[in-house]
Amino acid sequence: MASKVEETIRKGVGSAILGIGKASAAMKSRKGDHPYVSGLHRPMTEEVTLEQLPVTGAIPAHLDGRYMRIGPNPIGPVNAATHHWFVGDGMVHGIRIKDGQADWYRNRWLRSNAVSKALGEPPAPGPRNDRSDTVNTNVIGHAGKIFGIVEAGGHPVELSDTLDTVRHSDFDGTLGTAFSAHPHKDPETGELHAITYNAPDLNVVHHTVLGTDGKVRRDEPIAVEHGPSIHDCAITGNYVVVMDLPVTFSMKRIMGGYGFPYAWNPQHKARIGLLGKEAVGDTIVWHDIDPCYVFHPANAYERADGAVVMDVCVHDKLFHESTEGPDDSRMSFERWVIDGKGGKVERTVLDPDPQEFPRFDERLTGKPYRYAYTVATNNAGAEFVGDSFLYKHDLETGTRETHDFGTHRYPGEFVFVPYGEGELDGHLMGLVIDADNETTDLVILDVKDFEGDPVATIRLPHRVPPGFHGNWVDDTDLA
Repeated sequence: MASKVEETIRKGVGSAILGIGKASAAMKSRKGDHPYVSGLHRPMTEEVTLEQLPVTGAIPAHLDGRYMRIGPNPIGPVNAATHHWFVGDGMVHGIRIKDGQADWYRNRWLRSNAVSKALGEPPAPGPRNDRSDTVNTNVIGHAGKIFGIVEAGGHPVELSDTLDTVRHSDFDGTLGTAFSAHPHKDPETGELHAITYNAPDLNVVHHTVLGTDGKVRRDEPIAVEHGPSIHDCAITGNYVVVMDLPVTFSMKRIMGGYGFPYAWNPQHKARIGLLGKEAVGDTIVWHDIDPCYVFHPANAYERADGAVVMDVCVHDKLFHESTEGPDDSRMSFERWVIDGKGGKVERTVLDPDPQEFPRFDERLTGKPYRYAYTVATNNAGAEFVGDSFLYKHDLETGTRETHDFGTHRYPGEFVFVPYGEGELDGHLMGLVIDADNETTDLVILDVKDFEGDPVATIRLPHRVPPGFHGNWVDDTDLA
């Protein structure tokens, strides 16, 4: 725990460095459009409410809730020389489904202080991290509420059932300095597990557990170096899996005035840790791995011999050149086996094609599973979402099915929504941009007929910019 003197010094030094960064940013310029605020990524300029959306096909009758997706959507002009995709003002998009109808669509900016000021509104209530209050990465339902969430320090934002900002939240005073963009629900307890970090704290991350009552009950520190960016984690029956990989806090990027303060660091040792879910942080067992970066695992589970199996979308390196977004990297879908004793991680390529945003039937979180679903991407920087395919992996047979949405139609992350007990008893839903017509569809697929026609398509008359993550929140979850 830092002393008051240390905190004061750190805050003073941080302010000075931020001042240098602002001066550096003001002197930079860029030729041409920024790829993440133009073309397919051009931001929406207003909040829209649409009712009784047109539907092709038949929306499954069991769906009663909201599909929600969030991403960056700058509310005003950005400095194209220093802007990064990951730091834009957050905007949530939602479609309300009930009784086979698409009742409404809404998009709303999450009210950071900057957004409230731009809209001429008073600041939203609630506590803030004094460094940043922009939330733009994921949206979840938990403990009867909807939250927009982000990593690296920004507090969650509680949203109403119509997606308006209610308040910034520290979970009733129980949150430490930061939450995560990717908490994982333990199907046995209903609690959310996450690895959390506050960007300026370079030597510690935390295993944070949010209880079913909406309050943090565990915030266990884990010692690290260099301030690693840990976007996601995984859990098994006994462990939380920590990915300490060589993308770390970059003072050079900060002082250069760039919006995203992380970069590839070849001096940072890549390692994967297994920590008991209730264990103290210094008992974590670290395992060496060749340098790489992972935003997102699919699932993880324990084998009979005690080893942990984890399936991941892997980048061979990341943020090594670009200051605008993910840069060119070799991508693949891999299976990692972690022996639990400190040996080197065993890596097997399941699919060599570039892909991201893995999802699965999350009722099986931490348990053996068979099917994973990923979005095809490519390696061309700003064209990160530049392919029209969704993949279904059968991890038992090693086969892959492909759903092709068609030329110039670009899917984002698809979410699994169960309708029965089996792992194939579910629908997948997600947004697909039609670039030729500047429209967007919420597409619902039946997993059992993955390559067939959608069960239903809900049309939006505008393009929703590519974003990050979202979820289906059933009305029963908000009761």
